[in-house]
Amino acid sequence: MTKSLIYLIVFILLVSFSTQGNFSYAQLPQKVEMSSGTLKDKIKGGWAGQTIGCTFGGPTEFKFKGTMIQDYQKMIWYDDYIKETYEVDPGLYDDVYLDFTFVEVLERVGLNAPADSFAVSFARDDYKLWHANQAARYNILNGIMPPASGHWLNNPHADDIDFQIEADFAGMMSPGMINTASEICDRTGHIMNYGDGWYGGVFMAAMYATAFVSDDINFIVSQGLKPIPEQSRFYAAIHDVIAWHKQYPTNWKQCWFEFEKKHTSEKGCPEGVFNAFNIDASVNAAYVVIGLLYGEKDFFKTMDIATRCGQDSDCNPATAAGILGVILGYNNIPAYWKPAIEQVQDVKFPYSELTLNQVYDLSYKHATQLIEQEGGKVKNDLVTIKVQKPEILRLEQSFEGIYPTKELLIRTDHLDNDITIDFEGAGIVVLGNVKSQCAVSKSDYVAQLEIYIDGVKTDEFPMPYDYIVRKYDIYHNYNLAQGKHHLEVKWVNKNPDFRMYFRSYVVYDKEPAKSGHQEIR
Repeated sequence: MTKSLIYLIVFILLVSFSTQGNFSYAQLPQKVEMSSGTLKDKIKGGWAGQTIGCTFGGPTEFKFKGTMIQDYQKMIWYDDYIKETYEVDPGLYDDVYLDFTFVEVLERVGLNAPADSFAVSFARDDYKLWHANQAARYNILNGIMPPASGHWLNNPHADDIDFQIEADFAGMMSPGMINTASEICDRTGHIMNYGDGWYGGVFMAAMYATAFVSDDINFIVSQGLKPIPEQSRFYAAIHDVIAWHKQYPTNWKQCWFEFEKKHTSEKGCPEGVFNAFNIDASVNAAYVVIGLLYGEKDFFKTMDIATRCGQDSDCNPATAAGILGVILGYNNIPAYWKPAIEQVQDVKFPYSELTLNQVYDLSYKHATQLIEQEGGKVKNDLVTIKVQKPEILRLEQSFEGIYPTKELLIRTDHLDNDITIDFEGAGIVVLGNVKSQCAVSKSDYVAQLEIYIDGVKTDEFPMPYDYIVRKYDIYHNYNLAQGKHHLEVKWVNKNPDFRMYFRSYVVYDKEPAKSGHQEIR
């Protein structure tokens, strides 16, 4: 064997080794320098990209569940689009206005603001929330503070997308500093999520942080995954997307199909376990990654693919376009998209006292403070970032040792009797809410409920009618002994103006359900 052939074999082995595991394609220097103007432009690009992407995907949100949006369906865009959406559908921007809350807390309390400061501000704001966010708001308002407020035993939506769509701020204030971003995510993400739900936010923040110091999409994705423990379901899902992209580099639809077959079995969110609705963080994170990898740094293509993956189709292009906005910088976002964002940059953002222009400035301020705090320098027009090597986070997994096995749709409206359920399992979630019998849009009425398991009173709690402070699910319990149980939900303070809507219940067992038909008795 010749020396040249030996060298070639060694080179091939080294290349193969370097692209295994987290798929690292490049190495970052220990320090990165950029002008203050460049840093400001990248931060502005991130916030603008997120807002544009959220608006772009808004019309198709959860209209395509378990199916992709076909090519013949064209996407809407025009210069007044964001301004009109601000006015007509402000709740669409929960991706962004929760970030604003966290930015405001950092400015008011300081960069070391504790989790409780974020939690109280988040819970007391009057914007609309859903899933893990709303369950956490209820928990906090009723004395369950983080991290317990986001833990799966207290929050049936712990693996949902919620923190993933509002962790952008942590990455945009931590340029090149992945571990700093992860620490901020620890304080904020456990308000509403745990396990994969928390990892989703960490992953997004890590990609944002890396996007300041690298323009290699493949590297940004692989670097963003490094803080996530390899034993987690979240890591496996994204690792597979990276591998399928390498296998099908020009066919995002094939990558999507492979992912759907392997990773879309819902375990947590009780609204999604027995239908095509899937708000799981890992699923929607995969769609963000598919948009980034196959979008090839083209702004429209990135948003378009992330949107066409379906499910939470406003959140996914919002994150993908935000990360790409950091890579490109605002100045390099194509001019076609800018009239819409520039109309609203000095308008108060929905459910906020801040404007986009104010948030651009605050994020830059917080970023420069963190850069100096973490050993970098900000002097005159030069910013020197001390780039951090990612550290792996602790392993967290939600819904361990428990599996959804049955859902019974009840859909009993205007229920004025107590709810009684006989079931066999180790856990249960009862879905429903308080409804009004008359034309009441606002009321401070609060139903008082008592829970009896097998004839023994085990819990009591309030269930507000007010949509903003509502309890997202009537009841949940994952800690029952495996076996037959009788559940009673007693409505203590019945009011003739209100009724209880009993939508369904989901039963959980210690073992996965076997395939086959379900016998109804």
